[in-house]
Amino acid sequence: MFIFAIAGGTLTSAPALAGGFYLQEQSPLETGRALSGGAAAADDPSTVYFNPAAMTALPGIQISTGAIALMPTALQTNRGTTRSAPGLPVQVPVSGGSGGNPFHKVIPVPSFYATAQVNDRLWAGIGVNAPFGLKLDYDPDFFGRYDSLHTDLKTYNIQPSLAFRITDNLSIGGGIDAQYVKVKLTNALPNLSPSAPDGLLSVTGDDLSFGWNLGAFYTSGGTNFGVHYRSRMKHSLGGRYVVTGLLGPIAAGNVDLPVSAPLTLPDIVTVSLTRSLTPRLRAMLTARWYNWSVFREINIQPEGAAASVKELHYRDSYSMSVGGEYDVSDRLTLRAGTMFDRTPTNPQYLTTRVPDGDRVWLSGGATFNLSDAFALNVSYAHNFVGKANIIRPDEYYPAPATVVATTRSLTSGNADQFAASLTARF
Repeated sequence: MFIFAIAGGTLTSAPALAGGFYLQEQSPLETGRALSGGAAAADDPSTVYFNPAAMTALPGIQISTGAIALMPTALQTNRGTTRSAPGLPVQVPVSGGSGGNPFHKVIPVPSFYATAQVNDRLWAGIGVNAPFGLKLDYDPDFFGRYDSLHTDLKTYNIQPSLAFRITDNLSIGGGIDAQYVKVKLTNALPNLSPSAPDGLLSVTGDDLSFGWNLGAFYTSGGTNFGVHYRSRMKHSLGGRYVVTGLLGPIAAGNVDLPVSAPLTLPDIVTVSLTRSLTPRLRAMLTARWYNWSVFREINIQPEGAAASVKELHYRDSYSMSVGGEYDVSDRLTLRAGTMFDRTPTNPQYLTTRVPDGDRVWLSGGATFNLSDAFALNVSYAHNFVGKANIIRPDEYYPAPATVVATTRSLTSGNADQFAASLTARF
């Protein structure tokens, strides 16, 4: 991915990338059932994102707006990070602290969805959300500072959609995705002498690209079935590559260059089933597949300098979620769910840039029907994130000035989510 790859440029190898920058947090209501409603629940305008075909189950005009407060924590434990120095026969320990918790205390993930029934057969809708994102800052003296210091990745996705009811049981729908990406990255660069102050790499870039999605929705009695496909997104990022603070023989590496890099984000397939077990109780099951194997290399193209290619070998990943809902009364619905979300990262290419591992969700939530027109949805989820060992050598500068910094770290963490949205029906 561009924001992590571009640190390689012409001065370093392109750092490897771990996964975890896809945000599952697209609906406050879905958060409460661990996204088990997915493409089949058809009970909230957020279905525009999960399966626009299911808009045909939403009568009239419906609007939902809300946000998820994501509160992740991560800890890096130094397991012998070292660097080399030209002329020295041994590796030198890299000094520094753990970097602190790199994530901001609260990361807001907003969303907005609206659907409108045009006639008995046709529905229109729009969704605005942030499907990919990450923001973290390590302390300046972080022992892994040659790997990463600051990362800020934002995406904004706008999805106009249409749905058509073919029969009383079967609907199809689809939409166009307009996605804007903006990034900023910094990391330290080693000077030739371990006692010299570090240099700094700062990268910014952005892009606007388009994709599409298509789904089908079938309902019969108390059973709903949905399937949805979201296309891969092909970005071509452009921005600035700025290096400062290099000293002595490598001072010529202090540059300010335009740079470009391709970025392909994965296709996503969702299959969901919901079943009414009693008039008040519903069970839900969703499986998702992420085509992360399309993300195999980083190709950086600084203007006026040689391109740098780094193989990453991401793996396809999946998630499985189950959940349930119970209508306590006409005014109150309770829900809960759990999900297993497999990381796409390849153990050979882990990095402190995106601390990640396999995740297990436990979540719960409620809907309060304030009136016939308004409903308040609240949810909480805890994410358990698996630990991972990082052993990652990065090579800097051509011979005879080559410096190799090897980051060795144990990464661990978890996340809490608090979510709320307001749904209006007219």
